[in-house]
Amino acid sequence: MAKNIIFIFVFFLLSSEVLAQSAPKYSNEFLSIGVGARGLAMSNSQVAHVSDVTSGYWNPAGLLEVKDQYEFTLMHAEYFAGIAKYDYAAFATPVDSMSHLGISIIRFAIDDIPDTRFLYDANGAINYDKIRFFSAADYAFLLTYARRVNLIEGLKLGANFKIVHRKAGDFANAWGFGLDAGAQLKRKNWQFGLMLRDVTGTFNAWTHNTELVIDVYTQTGNEIPENSVEVTLPKAILGVGRYIPVKSKFGILASLDLITTFDGKRNTVVKSDFASIEPALGLEFDYKRIVFLRMGAGNIQEVKDFDESTYKTFQTNFGLGVKIKNITIDYALTDIGDQSESLYSHVFSLKAGLNKK
Repeated sequence: MAKNIIFIFVFFLLSSEVLAQSAPKYSNEFLSIGVGARGLAMSNSQVAHVSDVTSGYWNPAGLLEVKDQYEFTLMHAEYFAGIAKYDYAAFATPVDSMSHLGISIIRFAIDDIPDTRFLYDANGAINYDKIRFFSAADYAFLLTYARRVNLIEGLKLGANFKIVHRKAGDFANAWGFGLDAGAQLKRKNWQFGLMLRDVTGTFNAWTHNTELVIDVYTQTGNEIPENSVEVTLPKAILGVGRYIPVKSKFGILASLDLITTFDGKRNTVVKSDFASIEPALGLEFDYKRIVFLRMGAGNIQEVKDFDESTYKTFQTNFGLGVKIKNITIDYALTDIGDQSESLYSHVFSLKAGLNKK
């Protein structure tokens, strides 16, 4: 088993370097946003300690900590003053005492986009009744399997098989497939995690319906799109967390994730031609594990201004949570990264556990 884990990690690094030579730097970015108000409030620092149904996204290995027979979660968020809608749903259940199974669905979309190709009639007059509407939507379907192993005491492993579907009205659509792998290990109050996203690269095959746009593109001098394959490069996330009890009723969970990309130099805290590393920090304060206060900082970026000077931006998030028996309600207030009031988003998520009598 140890040799298999080493082989997977080496293969992960080699495939990252090979694919980086021809793949775009950013692909399937909607899968980097995060899910669940708890994770978003803690700035996505979840890999080491996530232990509920949202593990299907953050780290498949954490699915083994689900205690209920069935666990569900729903989330809704809106970005850019409600223009973009972001929805998430997931389900998890144990298969036996050693393994768990989960299913997750993610949708990020902009709906009701005007199609003005037929705005003018044959006489050149504007006819607003001719305006049509379409959606640009990204979907992801994740099938998760997690299992305890006897290699190391407390070691948990998990994997995702994911299907990605992206659609821009009737103009273009893509189907993609990929794999994620994760591991968690707990030592007393310390928790460690590793998440390998898109281990072999996630390949999106794009199909364009050029008949719908060829006339307009030819008149405006735009390049006619062609069918192509887009590759999402591998990414590694190393996480560490520690829970600190405070007296008998209070506790603090501190976590740190190091998000490592292998597609060349990015505007992150640590950057090189081989890899770039972006830290994400989160804190969660609890009272009797019933009421929670959360905060986090991440997405630290170095931005170049118009006068060639540079400055740093970062994303700060806050959140609250309350657990009533087997129902948990979470809220997060997140920002895109420039601390602009117009870009703050309110995120709500609901989690429920069900058990057979």
